[in-house]
Amino acid sequence: MNSIKLRLLLEQFFIEDIGERDVTSELIFGNEHKGSLVLIAKDEGIFCGEQIIHTGFRLLDESSQLTLNVKDGEKVVKGQELALITGRVSDLLKAERVVLNLVQRMSGIATKTNEAVRVLDSAKTRICDTRKTTPGLRMLEKYAVRCGGGFNHRYGLYDAVMIKDNHISFAGSINNAVEAVRSNLGHMVKVEVEIETKDQLLEAIDSKVDCIMFDNRTPEQIEEWIGNVPAGILTEASGGITLDNLHSYRDCGVDYISLGFLTHSVKSLDISAKVMAETKGAVAYEYIGGARNEI
Repeated sequence: MNSIKLRLLLEQFFIEDIGERDVTSELIFGNEHKGSLVLIAKDEGIFCGEQIIHTGFRLLDESSQLTLNVKDGEKVVKGQELALITGRVSDLLKAERVVLNLVQRMSGIATKTNEAVRVLDSAKTRICDTRKTTPGLRMLEKYAVRCGGGFNHRYGLYDAVMIKDNHISFAGSINNAVEAVRSNLGHMVKVEVEIETKDQLLEAIDSKVDCIMFDNRTPEQIEEWIGNVPAGILTEASGGITLDNLHSYRDCGVDYISLGFLTHSVKSLDISAKVMAETKGAVAYEYIGGARNEI
């Protein structure tokens, strides 16, 4: 992830949550109390969020000390201690919710992506994401997809041409749309076209596009049509594909399967935080499960 952009994002998120100050934490603890925060997995899944933890807590307290026990992309189990952060209690509490929200969501996306990769179980076809991401979080969510073993589709409207059904309808045909694009497009930008019929497939091939998306087509239809696609044109399947029917696309021959549900309806991985408050030199705390009582 871009560290500068990440810092800017986190600053915005903290401004939204903290506003002028955290009234509760500042009135109780001020800036004197020191303590530690432990992040603990409450479910099994794939972890994602190292940079969020490092950057988030140090934005509010540069002197904070962090120990991470897990790396992005690694599997975690229920009850596992993921990280220990030590610093000013008031700043730990200010950062806690924003950091947790992001790490939980990113870990949920990584977990769902990993599940999709395992369900498909293909050495040829890659799982990738879509633009159906949360506004403002695209960089983070697409990074989480990669941590789960998936690949990224285009990042936005700016980095690839994707001619969809509405473009075709307004332009009059696939050939018209592609010709208009090619007459103004630089050589570094790829062109993908979405097709729903065999006639559209043949027209896209004739237009020499870089990638063809089979939109809302069954595995059987794709397998029947894909033999027409010459070498050098990438293929993609999308639309109507769920975890329940994903494996049926394993042998249809496409290079990519793009899945919107990796980001638009994912369940966050449950992660908890426990704060340890310093009292007269001793730090008293309680872990979930009661594993230890004090350090």
